[in-house]
Amino acid sequence: MTQTSQWPVPRDSVRYVLPAPAIQALSEHPLTRDLYPLAFGHYRSAKGHHMHREHHRDHLLIYCTDGRAFLNVEDTPYTAEAGDLILLPAGAAHRYTADPDNPWTIHWVHYAGPLADEFQQYMGFDADTHLLHLGQQPRVLVDFNGLLSVRQTGFRQKGLVHAANRLRQLLTAIPLTIDDRTSAQQPELEIIHNFMREHLEERITLDQLAELAGLSPAHFATRYRAQTGSPPIQHFIHLKVERACQLLDTTGLSFAAISARLGYDDAYYFSRLFKKVMGQSPKNYRHTNRH
Repeated sequence: MTQTSQWPVPRDSVRYVLPAPAIQALSEHPLTRDLYPLAFGHYRSAKGHHMHREHHRDHLLIYCTDGRAFLNVEDTPYTAEAGDLILLPAGAAHRYTADPDNPWTIHWVHYAGPLADEFQQYMGFDADTHLLHLGQQPRVLVDFNGLLSVRQTGFRQKGLVHAANRLRQLLTAIPLTIDDRTSAQQPELEIIHNFMREHLEERITLDQLAELAGLSPAHFATRYRAQTGSPPIQHFIHLKVERACQLLDTTGLSFAAISARLGYDDAYYFSRLFKKVMGQSPKNYRHTNRH
């Protein structure tokens, strides 16, 4: 049985709990058995909202968009405020209480499945991290509201399969949201990426990018990789390959002409880079996507 709170839901809030037979069906369906929702909702100004779970059986993701609440997860205290994303994983003892003077407004979803632990790591949570600050993110709200679109379908299987895949969309979008926010907080990174996009038809070097950042090449490369997870020149090559794909899709230009346009006199060399990134030759890419 899903462990939702017993907070009395007012008319402007929503709690949607899936019945046990529907959950059983989702846990067995090939399109949902790896990850599926158990309950979800939206609480507005949830005064009096509180919960204490010593033995939590599912994962609970909460996005606070207003107000404040006080949490304790495995004896570690947190204060959740607008823009915070909280993950309370299965097995983690926790309690939370809405601030009586400024109660939180939240979107939330309980979920389970073999991939739940994998998504915990993918989103950036671990045993010591239960709260991430996203800020106000409309995309996250759209994905949470996508779950609520399953209401009034009478627990029909197709609607629930759709909700399960909206849950997967929500969880996979969180790291993208974090990356976008990180880039916005690092003007230097945005300057570098704008420079790359504006010079796709040229060959740029690590030294040029480092000079733009005001750092030594070695320091810049280390810092860029720490921020993005990839080397700067690799990202630039991937941008070029993306552009090459666009030109292969939308023009009749030969790959030699495309290579020249993207700053490569040696089309064979760029073809090897293309194949390394895309897993197929430019010729096969064009043929596969046009026929």
